[in-house]
Formats: sequence, structure tokens, C-alpha cells
Amino acid sequence: MSSISKIEKNSSYLKIIWNDGEESKFNFMWLRDNCPTAHDKDSRHRMFNILNVSTKINPKKYSVNKDGKLEIEWSEGNHISLYDSKWLRDNCYTIKNKKEYVSPYELWDNSLQNNLDSVKINCKEIMDSDEGLIKWLKLLHHKGIAIIENAPVEDKSGFKILNRISHTRETFFKTPFEVINIPKPNNSAYSAHALRNHMDLPWFENPPGYQFLHCLINSATGGDSSAVDAFAVADYLKKNEKDVFDILVSVPLKFRDKDYTQEAVRSVYGTAISLTKDGDYNDIRYSIATLDALDCHPDIMEKVYKAHHRFGNLLHDKKFQINFRLKPGDIFCFNNRRLLHGRTEFDPASGKRHLQGYYIDRDEIIGRLNYLKN
Repeated sequence: MSSISKIEKNSSYLKIIWNDGEESKFNFMWLRDNCPTAHDKDSRHRMFNILNVSTKINPKKYSVNKDGKLEIEWSEGNHISLYDSKWLRDNCYTIKNKKEYVSPYELWDNSLQNNLDSVKINCKEIMDSDEGLIKWLKLLHHKGIAIIENAPVEDKSGFKILNRISHTRETFFKTPFEVINIPKPNNSAYSAHALRNHMDLPWFENPPGYQFLHCLINSATGGDSSAVDAFAVADYLKKNEKDVFDILVSVPLKFRDKDYTQEAVRSVYGTAISLTKDGDYNDIRYSIATLDALDCHPDIMEKVYKAHHRFGNLLHDKKFQINFRLKPGDIFCFNNRRLLHGRTEFDPASGKRHLQGYYIDRDEIIGRLNYLKN
């Protein structure tokens, strides 16, 4: 266990030298802002207001007490802070910023086709234990895909399973939304047509994070499912076709939906690929069906179309895409802002195809996983 060997005061930070030789720099304001007494013990929300002290605040006295804690008497506010050495080490931003970033994502391509069992999980396992729930959440977070088997096929029975994670996200499509063939559909999913690989609701400012398609009936000819890890495709472009990748991460595209049932026109701009602060993949925004007339600068329109064309072709390439058929009791679960999904055309005269769909925000998936792992 790390312990504090030495403390040095500098103009704006305390330098801590640890017993293993590592060094940490802790800014004075950061230390005051993160005093253990700053947070409410129940809500864990910060109650201390850093604006109540000046930017010149500094340790008037500092030492390691008999319990090994860093003790600071501050120059303002007649306040003493005690910091556990383990907490300081775990939250040391000096050491964190020296470490190489490791992505939580496990990218995959068509080779997953031969190992689909690796992303399957039995419904009973999820419902009966937290270990099963964690296994499901890890698949969703790391691989972006999971297929639950042997779920009930009663109407709206998906709620009980999904509530093991959290609440569902409501949209104007209602919850669950019924993926069936209907006359005059307000969305192409509610037809028998083939669907190209796409994400749902790209014309929302904040599209749903995860989607769950619960198969109740699938007796029609056709209607097989497809999926592609768009993060893997983006990664391929980043490594092999950087000019295409740079266009996709920098030029916003306009997505639009006009829904006669809601009497609403929704539109938003977003890049096809967005990145995190660490340069990792954050979101994919892709749907040929709802891409609006582009209004990029005329000098780059040709490049944008060529990049979009290349991206779209790879998103349907056999090297990256997997195909499977959902059976009653299956729930196809996936990261809606990473994994694109589609289906083949089906014949409604040959049988019935009925899926019920649900959304859950990404925050709920990751938040639940973090809680269960702690």
C-alpha cells in the first residue's frame, strides 16, 4: 500500500513523494475543493463552494499525521483538511496523465460470426444473479452487443428484464415500440422493406444510447438481422484511409425527420464519427434514410460525399458485418451509437414478424456496471 514519504510546498501545489518513488503534484485549489468534508455524506454531492475562497488560498501548515493522512491547515476559512493517502493516490491526476490510455472497447469484425455464442447470455442468468447482470453489462459496454436467449415472449415482458439495469428511455414512439408491418408507416422500420445498417434517431440531439429488440414472433420468410461494429470500421479508416477519417470526424452532416403523426420536423447536425477527449470513439451518427440534403461548403462537398460513400460501403462490407436470425425469446441488445443494425426484406404474407423495442441511455448502462463492480 502506498504511503507518503515526503511533502514539498511549491508556489501553487504540494509535491508528494510516495514510498515507491512515484511523485504527485496536488494543486492547492484542487486539494481544498476535494476536502473530505466538502461532500454531503448521504448524497455525496459537493456542498463546499470553491468560490467562497480566493485563488490565493494555500496550506499554512501541512504534515503527515500519526494515521498516515495528509493534514492541511488552510490560510483561509479557519479550516483543517485530512486526506486519506489511498484516496490521494487513487485520484492522483499527475500519475493518471502519465499513463497511456486504454480503450474499454473490444472492436470486432465478421470473425464474430463464427463465435456468436460469446455474446449470448441466458435470460435466467441475468434475472437470478448480479454476476449474470454484470456479464450482460460488460458485453454491452465492451463489445457493444449481446443477445439474450430464452426470454419470455409475453407482451411488454422486456420491461422486467431491462429494469434489472434501470428505467427505459421514453420517446414519441412509445415504450415498447412495436416493430411490425403497418399501413402508412411513419418510420421505415414499421414496413416489410429491407433496412440498411443504421442507427436509430440520428436526428435527435442526444440519440438513445442502447437499444433492445425483443423478438416475440418471427415466422415470416426473410427479416434476418445484420449488425456491424462501426467503431471497428472507423478504426480501419483511421489507420488506413486517414483523409477519409478526417472528413468524417470534422464535417457535420444534417439529419432530419418529418413525422406526420407528431406534426413535427426534427433536425440536427452531427459528425459521422465523434471522439472523446482521449481520442477514442464516442459516437457514430449514420443513417442513409434520414440524412438531409447536405449544405457543406461547396469547396468540400465532393470530398464529403466521397468520404461518406466510402464509410457507407465499409459499414455494409462482409469483412465487418455479421448476420443472424432472431428467434422468439431472443433480445438483440446493442449500443445504438456504435453498432449499426439492419434487416433483410420479409414477406408479411408468409408469416408474422413482431419485435418490441426499448431504449436505455448509455449513462444507465455504464452507471449500473460501475456500481456493481465497486
